[in-house]
Amino acid sequence: MAKTMIEAVGVTKSFGSVTALQGIDLSVAEGSIHGLLGHNGAGKTTLVHILSTLLPPTSGSAKVCGFDVTAQPKQVRKRIGLTGQFASVDVALSGRDNLGLIARLLGASRKQARGRTDELLELFDLTEAAKRPAAQYSGGMRRRLDIAASLVGRPEVIFLDEPTTGLDPTARLSVWETIERLAGAGAAVLLTTQYLDEADRLCDRITVLSEGAIVAGGAPAELKAEVGQRMVTVTLRAETDVPSALNAVALVGLRGRHESGAAVSVPVATSGDLAIVVRALNDAGTEVAELAFSEPTLDDVYLAQTRRPATQAA
Repeated sequence: MAKTMIEAVGVTKSFGSVTALQGIDLSVAEGSIHGLLGHNGAGKTTLVHILSTLLPPTSGSAKVCGFDVTAQPKQVRKRIGLTGQFASVDVALSGRDNLGLIARLLGASRKQARGRTDELLELFDLTEAAKRPAAQYSGGMRRRLDIAASLVGRPEVIFLDEPTTGLDPTARLSVWETIERLAGAGAAVLLTTQYLDEADRLCDRITVLSEGAIVAGGAPAELKAEVGQRMVTVTLRAETDVPSALNAVALVGLRGRHESGAAVSVPVATSGDLAIVVRALNDAGTEVAELAFSEPTLDDVYLAQTRRPATQAA
């Protein structure tokens, strides 16, 4: 069973009369990517700051790599890497010098610093640009350098706070691939994001926050299954065929409904039911102009959950 690397129990945080977090429970295993999904102000960054020892919780407890974030902050900091929402590299320095400086500050010898720098430059495809000032890097390159900087100390837990904000699609894909490699190498990754496609692509589990509270949690597929059904949508050749189409799918135990015009939708349990719908319509002699299969998305999850009163989720 995978080792638990991040564990929060009943974490709350208040700033005066404002409650930023309300009793957050969270568990992240080694080698996994756990997403924190929520709107601006939902509490994602506040939770990351508590787990990375930058803020104390008002109540509750949290451990990272088995160490209490309040009582043992130095032990926690030795084992984590943190990339914030904005690149923190020194743009006047080259990529190589940025990484080498951090390695030296962490206590590495000159030889060790050079070795670790070379390793990270290659890992993040920055070797050719290593001697150029970071000011000359593209947004995606600078973001990769920023993530590389957080890995100099070989952290066991990595916090990535909206790492792809403002990047173009190509740069985002590059960062996604980097994050997947980190988890594949055994690191526990806590990723905050507002991008639903990013969470769906990367995360093993997702926690949805709204107004400082957890409103949903689980694997992406589980969350999507909770809020909707898979749907087969059939566009017929003629609207006059709608009654016979509805009758045909009813005969095979499915309940269709007339949408508009010549369109009929049929909720199904699995993608395999698509073939059942097609056969039923074919047996009935109904001509199909267009056929589409769709599943619930994280957009559906997010919209459904954030409209509900906040409650704790597993």
